[in-house]
Amino acid sequence: MRKKLPNAALAWKQMEDLVVPRLRITLPERAVCYHLLRHSRLEGHRQLHFSMAWLSRGTRVSPGALRAAIRSLSAKGILRILERSKAGHFVEVRLPGEFRLARLDFPAASPGDLD
Repeated sequence: MRKKLPNAALAWKQMEDLVVPRLRITLPERAVCYHLLRHSRLEGHRQLHFSMAWLSRGTRVSPGALRAAIRSLSAKGILRILERSKAGHFVEVRLPGEFRLARLDFPAASPGDLD
């Protein structure tokens, strides 16, 4: 059975219109968030294992700013760090509407839009 992919256009609109302004997402955080979102949820996976080197190359964010962005996104509820090691991070990437700080502002989506 095929995995149901989320509506990418709706997720991006909700991120830009609601999440970024409300949670005051910085530019490095936004780059990290979108890169992880693209390689996890938009591929049909809730979780992603990645190395800091891979993420740094993909986002063009320096390692120090990258670590700060991951910590901040985790604190804001956008990422959930499941495991952290020298081999990499294992995270759950949440879609807009799945993290508690932004949930109340989202307009009602039709069923299955963000599954």
